[in-house]
Amino acid sequence: MLYVVIIFLWVAILLYLLLGGADYGAGIIELFTSKKNKSITRETLYSAIGPIWEANHMWLIIAIVILFVGFPVIYTTMSVNLHIPLTIMLLGIIARGTAFTFRHYDAVVDDMQNLYNPIFAWSSFITPLFLGIIAGSAVSGHIDPDARSFMDAYIFSWLHWFSVAVGLFTVAICGFLASVYLIGEANEEHDRLRFAHKAQFFNIAAVLCGILVFIAAYVENIPLIEWVFGNWVGRIAILSATLSLVLMWYLLYQGRTFLLRPLAGFQVTMILLTTTYRHFPNIIILKNGGYLSLMEHSGQEKTIYALGMALLLGSILILPALFYLIYSFQKKEEIVH
Repeated sequence: MLYVVIIFLWVAILLYLLLGGADYGAGIIELFTSKKNKSITRETLYSAIGPIWEANHMWLIIAIVILFVGFPVIYTTMSVNLHIPLTIMLLGIIARGTAFTFRHYDAVVDDMQNLYNPIFAWSSFITPLFLGIIAGSAVSGHIDPDARSFMDAYIFSWLHWFSVAVGLFTVAICGFLASVYLIGEANEEHDRLRFAHKAQFFNIAAVLCGILVFIAAYVENIPLIEWVFGNWVGRIAILSATLSLVLMWYLLYQGRTFLLRPLAGFQVTMILLTTTYRHFPNIIILKNGGYLSLMEHSGQEKTIYALGMALLLGSILILPALFYLIYSFQKKEEIVH
């Protein structure tokens, strides 16, 4: 049952990155959109993220609950040593959701929109930035369980070049996902081309930020190259992601959009697989050379069994409801059109 729980944890993180990441990316795109195109961009992203934006954080909640219940030592270490970036990320989630709701459903369109819009856009940038910082910090070896000062325990555990580079890479990935998703939502050809150019921009940004991640890893003696290319799973995943990227841009050049979203999702899946496979089951690498393992630092066997059963039974109820939610919004759009 432990493997069932771990699979649910990995899938929850993946789905949050794919769905929540595209959600954040919509705000990031707005941040990098000219004033004359902001209005049509907002209308398009409302249509794209409307069906799932409130449900996206379900995957983050599932991941947190799994860590809290099934892996209390890991949860405690992250929530204590990384409480500052975690707090900033959660504040970003709250600010973003609040701004989105008020600017979209506010009965009166007034000057307050000038406040809601930048809050939504900047919190869409800040939240995935710190999500990436947290992920990078967990495997960077900077978390010091023997720290004796505030700075060593709560600042230098996450504020370093590698984690910041991972954060920027996460932002670029979110912008790329959203751009690809929005291509299929645009009604006009010039809007589709505009989102295609955004996808190219964020694709280049992701490549550059990825290079920055490797440079930061080299400077800080993090064996990222060995993690990624030192095993056959990583090499196959990177090759598959590269080939799918070439295919995606070929289809886009041909004007075909039906496979763009699955291909973009596949690329992100391969990236996550590559970065997590090599040091599995170690989820946190500590500064003293130790680690926290999903296998060795799990909860009691009865707790893991109950958690696994709850996840299996819950998925039977949650997944059909989520699919019906998306389906109902699509039918509503068809009726409106």
